[in-house]
Amino acid sequence: MEERTIKIALIGNPNTGKSSLFNQLTGLNQKVGNYPGITVDKKIGYFNLSDSIKAELIDLPGTYSLYPRSRDEELVMEVLSNPLNEHFPDLILVIADATNLRRNLLVFEQIKDLGLPTMLIVNMIDELEKSDVKLDLGRLKYDFNVAAIATNARKGKGIKELKGKIIEIDQKKFVSKEIKLPFNYNAVWEKQLKEILGLENPYLAWHWVAQPHLRTKLTGVAKQKAEDLEKKFNINIQRLISQEIINRYNKIDLIIDECIEDTKQIKSSVITDKIDQFVLHKTWGFFILIGLLLVMFQSIFSWASGPMDLLDNGLAIAASWLGEVLPDTFLANLITQGIIPGISGILIFIPQIALLFLFIALFEESGYMARVVFLMDKLLRPFGLSGKSVVPLISGYACAIPAIMATRSIENWRERLSTLLVVPFMTCSARLPVYTILIALIVPASVTYFGFLSAQALLLLFMYVLAAATALFASLIVSKSLKLKEDSFLIMELPNYKLPRLKNVLYTMYEKTKSFVFGAGKIILSISIVIWLLSSFGPNDKFYNPEKYIDFSIAQVDETQTKESKIESYKLEHSFIGYLGKAIEPAIKPLGYDWKIGIALLTSFAAREVFVGTIATIYSIDATDEETTTIKQKMQNDIDSKTGKPRFGIATSLSLLIFYAFAMQCMSTIAIVKRETKSWAWPIGQAVMMTLLAYLLSFVTYQTFA
Repeated sequence: MEERTIKIALIGNPNTGKSSLFNQLTGLNQKVGNYPGITVDKKIGYFNLSDSIKAELIDLPGTYSLYPRSRDEELVMEVLSNPLNEHFPDLILVIADATNLRRNLLVFEQIKDLGLPTMLIVNMIDELEKSDVKLDLGRLKYDFNVAAIATNARKGKGIKELKGKIIEIDQKKFVSKEIKLPFNYNAVWEKQLKEILGLENPYLAWHWVAQPHLRTKLTGVAKQKAEDLEKKFNINIQRLISQEIINRYNKIDLIIDECIEDTKQIKSSVITDKIDQFVLHKTWGFFILIGLLLVMFQSIFSWASGPMDLLDNGLAIAASWLGEVLPDTFLANLITQGIIPGISGILIFIPQIALLFLFIALFEESGYMARVVFLMDKLLRPFGLSGKSVVPLISGYACAIPAIMATRSIENWRERLSTLLVVPFMTCSARLPVYTILIALIVPASVTYFGFLSAQALLLLFMYVLAAATALFASLIVSKSLKLKEDSFLIMELPNYKLPRLKNVLYTMYEKTKSFVFGAGKIILSISIVIWLLSSFGPNDKFYNPEKYIDFSIAQVDETQTKESKIESYKLEHSFIGYLGKAIEPAIKPLGYDWKIGIALLTSFAAREVFVGTIATIYSIDATDEETTTIKQKMQNDIDSKTGKPRFGIATSLSLLIFYAFAMQCMSTIAIVKRETKSWAWPIGQAVMMTLLAYLLSFVTYQTFA
């Protein structure tokens, strides 16, 4: 008998076990490549159904609906809508998670109405059985009028029955039943649309005009006729899509209620409905959300401060001890002044990252995160964002690094890109040391309003409000530039509330933290070493023999500047990084900055908080917590020799505040953006644009107040 090959497409929501089923069916007989012209993976495998029938199985990208939100989801319809596509299937296997059938059956219902042979695979059936939930598979098959198989793909259960059912379907001559559009429509419009496109299936014809990426593939005549028809009958595509989704879920809910018996689920649903009366309330819901975010926000600062100080002090003690026991050599200095501070710059973020993802995991495991997304979606959409952007944006107030990592929960790539590009505008904790000392220079602590409102606190609050407003405005610009208003739908199921599983929460926290340490950490350490090298060497004799050039007979500015500290300050001025400061002085002078501030700007590109430490080094004062006031006094007493005015006057200090509010001075943020986008183009472009914006606004600020 002649051997023949049938093509089978494997489709389903993400995390339903598609990969496990694919591997069970194909074993090692598979190949992975890319679709032409794009970076989306294309995975194809082969297996034998019988001596005469061979199957080619293509694992299509995971999707929640046939209405795509990303380029990989568009591929699903491009394959299923075109019989000329090389992967157009003879049979479609739709895999659904048995524990979440309601959500998974939407795409199954849509695919079935395309008029192609379709089989439903109810996977993870073992998880359903563990929960004492009974599924009437026979009733499910009858109600949906489809062949269905229950499997446990991880253990290979049901695979033999699946292959037998595939052969059975292949032997039967498939006849598509009469398909009806799943929404209210105009019969005349439907008939004319099918005639224009040359299609008998109205639902398939509908997708060719409803989806922009398919419509562009129509011939010029057909495209124009379809658009004219749309205008003639006043067809509102978005409204009809929404109506379809609602109608399909209503049908799915009725069938699931008949096929599943779950006493625990019924009780849980009653409790969930009562809680949601408050949590999803149009007024109280936002108060509850703000309250929980405040708890998370405050906890990230208060709980993380102890471990962060412990790590910072411990590594400082280690560096000091090594400096005493090791000989004064290049290698010893590299370890104590370059490598250990670099490691500290990595580890110092771990408590914040761990706590942030602890809260995110708790929100997700309990079912509350879905409510956050639902509440914020409508508010953020005008700015090109979605409800899923709210957690990364709020997290940005603690640290941009975990906030950018948190954007992974946003499936739509364009919305995710928009979010991670504007997150650095949020006022992270690294800006606080800079803001605190500069605000103290501008506003005396004695200035208050109404006897209790501190002017310093109000200015600090303004910086936070400015950050949030800027992030939204920037997102609006990004969304316009990237055309983010392309079809984006929020299709999700609000799960029942449940107690979080400690194991899952801790595992999530561990995985996210490890990802940071071994990902961005390597780049942070490398940059820290480079900065140390630039500060530790100079191009001429002035750096290596400063005593020959310093006149120690000149009276010191005050008694705090010892001979040793003056030598160190002179060496810093004549190090490579010092000369860099001198080199950029003409460019930053219009902002009110001199070469000393220029050095602080350069070093703080590694991390914003380095600014205070660099200023302290320049003025030969150790940047310890106990001497913060001394640093402030030294900055207040620094006089510009050319103008005779204070170096850190109101104009210069305000200019610095604005610069640090807008400039992307954090190499670790650049590193994590590169890691998340898998390209240097986005972080470099992001850093350049933010720096130019910071320069322009700082220039305007200084020239206004000078």
